Amino acid sequence: MELLKQLSRQAEQVEVTSLSEEKTTIEFTANQLKSSSVTETRGMAVRVVRKGRLGFAASTDLQSLDKLSASVLESSAYGDPVTLEFPSLQTAAQVQTYDPKIAKLPIPDLVEIGRQILALVMPVEPDARCNVTIERSVQTISIQNHTGLDVHFQRSPLSIGFEIDRIAGDDVLILYDQLGTLLWDDAYLEFAHQLVEKLIQARTLTTIKSGSMPVVFSPIGSLALMLPLNEGLNGKNAYKGTSPLVGKIGEKLFDEKISVIDDGTIDGKFASGPYDDEGVPHRRNILVENGVFKGFYYDLKTAAQFGVQTTGNGSRSLFSPPNPSLTNFIVQPGQTPLAEMISGIDEGILVEDLLGIGQGNIISGAFSNPLSLAFKIHKGEIVGRVKNLSIAGNIYDLLTNVAAVSRETQWVYSTFNAPYILLPNMNVVAKEE
Repeated sequence: MELLKQLSRQAEQVEVTSLSEEKTTIEFTANQLKSSSVTETRGMAVRVVRKGRLGFAASTDLQSLDKLSASVLESSAYGDPVTLEFPSLQTAAQVQTYDPKIAKLPIPDLVEIGRQILALVMPVEPDARCNVTIERSVQTISIQNHTGLDVHFQRSPLSIGFEIDRIAGDDVLILYDQLGTLLWDDAYLEFAHQLVEKLIQARTLTTIKSGSMPVVFSPIGSLALMLPLNEGLNGKNAYKGTSPLVGKIGEKLFDEKISVIDDGTIDGKFASGPYDDEGVPHRRNILVENGVFKGFYYDLKTAAQFGVQTTGNGSRSLFSPPNPSLTNFIVQPGQTPLAEMISGIDEGILVEDLLGIGQGNIISGAFSNPLSLAFKIHKGEIVGRVKNLSIAGNIYDLLTNVAAVSRETQWVYSTFNAPYILLPNMNVVAKEE
């Protein structure tokens, strides 16, 4: 590539990334088809290390590469001083990320998926408002650098976002989930069936008093625990000194039932690929093992700042340089069947979904959330939905004592897989009616 050769004469290190995406989007709003659109984006992003400083520039104007070259060199004059080295070519895992069946899905088929979802909901809850967003893309990624690295791969992401709003007087129920895949799955409606089942279960209302009680977090609900942990595991936050995990690698910080991995090599999963966005092979990173903190996740820059190797977690968009980001975030299953977990609870709650997820001083591990969907557990059975509950706590305290982790797991929000997690005692606040 001429741009790579040109910049290599003026900078010590050069990286050129080419990205193209053709995306089709179908939107249903309030049970009706709202829009259909097709967009195409092509662009190039360049990073250089010149005189020890990092420069970045990007453009969708592929006819003005001289301007792009001048911009990245000018950027480097004021960039961060860095010691990172762009990688040479390394063998990557063979990861399936492209499916021609998805790539060729026509608009009528995408519209039909939306209509199938509506057909699941409307007979059950005619007054519900459903919003469905379906996106089908074909992405081509090319990364080259001055060492001779030259990698190309394609992805075929399909995402289906599904929101149900049900309003009855002052009772507002909002449910949301998203399916994301790179390979076609005939069971693509399963996640929608699960949301509809929750809608049915939520019809029965009951009450519970505020207090300390056992709390079961569903896979979606466990994001209250895992989003703060994600922030703590981020190498960028570790470098800034804001992560509570700094200096604690190798320490047992959590209950031994908790193990967490990041894995970008799983065929067909939404965040999978042979390489990250810096040309480093994706891999399976063990972050927490039987309660022991094993390490942070890094991109090239944060790894260089720490003097360690990148974990292959560089992620970017066209107009933003790489930052450390999780791929497929997985909490490992436990040994306890969900039915057994619930049967042993005299009185407690099952947290199914949260409002305002990420509220609180999240980097410290603290969270505070009202619950959009929670069920009361009484004498070992789920007896009904409870409105107007909220929970708060700090994961670095709560996850030191975990009563059980379920065998059952579920993929939620496309890139997160988790079991049910039972905490034996947690403060629950119920709003007085």
